[in-house]
Amino acid sequence: MNEQSITLKKKPNLGRRIGDEIKRNFVLYLMAIPVIVYFVVFVYLPMYGLIIAFKDYRPFNRMGQGGIWGSPWADYYGFGNFVKFFQSPLFWSVIKNTIYISLLGTCFSFPAPIIFALMLNEIKNLKYKKIIQTITYLPHFISMVVICSMIIRFFQTEGILTKLITLLGGEKQNYMINEDAYRPIFVGSGIWQGVGWGSIIYISALSSIDQELYEAAVIDGAGKWKQLVHITIPGILSTIVILLIMNIGSILSVGYEKTILLQNDKTASVARVISSYTYDLSFGEGNSDFAYSSAIGIFQSVVNIIFLTIANTISKKVTDSGLF
Repeated sequence: MNEQSITLKKKPNLGRRIGDEIKRNFVLYLMAIPVIVYFVVFVYLPMYGLIIAFKDYRPFNRMGQGGIWGSPWADYYGFGNFVKFFQSPLFWSVIKNTIYISLLGTCFSFPAPIIFALMLNEIKNLKYKKIIQTITYLPHFISMVVICSMIIRFFQTEGILTKLITLLGGEKQNYMINEDAYRPIFVGSGIWQGVGWGSIIYISALSSIDQELYEAAVIDGAGKWKQLVHITIPGILSTIVILLIMNIGSILSVGYEKTILLQNDKTASVARVISSYTYDLSFGEGNSDFAYSSAIGIFQSVVNIIFLTIANTISKKVTDSGLF
């Protein structure tokens, strides 16, 4: 009994261990408080409002009735708003547009920063390299409103890019009202805006590759292409895989800001995506249907989680790398 009591006394309880941990890293925990408060206030507490997706939500009236708990549950055991979306004539159109733009982004926007980082890595003049990086980073810091205004002006009938297309044999027209041109413009402008900023993480990954591997490859007679295939790509493969998984996990999350700013009545049929559709339902003209838009948002998140899990599972089996 004495030995057990001595052993128990030597082991501090959980509260004391937590207290000692806080004392040792007090400054770090103090710095973490604003981040914790941000996530609690703006991420976790608003999740309480998701319940309106399962209700026939009505805001408070003059009699104080309604609200989240005062509103009745939706039909179909609370899933009435989801059924309404699945039966909507715009359902397949919105889903198709969203997936189409996301796939175009995955095929063209995702590899663009990788290719740019590989090209930048071959530049040995540091001054020239920094100038290129600075120029390519700039579009990321320009307001989306300004970016979209520039795009609209560039592709109007007398726009500078329209004139360039005309010189190359294309038709002179306002490409911003052309349904066939909307998606290439949307994806292409996204590449221009994000290629420099997106390359930062790949440049960082490239800098962590052991340079002795390249020296050994040169001694063995390997050229630039073989160095790229056998050293460079494998060295950043884990980074590529993780970012690709995250990209696939947001396949239904095409941003509404750029869509709303670029679309018009002529291109609405190909430009309307889930995020812009829910924005119109919540803040557009007419009666706002917050319950319906919340249900669509939940559907979007669930599908993204499914795609994320599938992509992560396949990646772990094929490359032994995964997000979790």
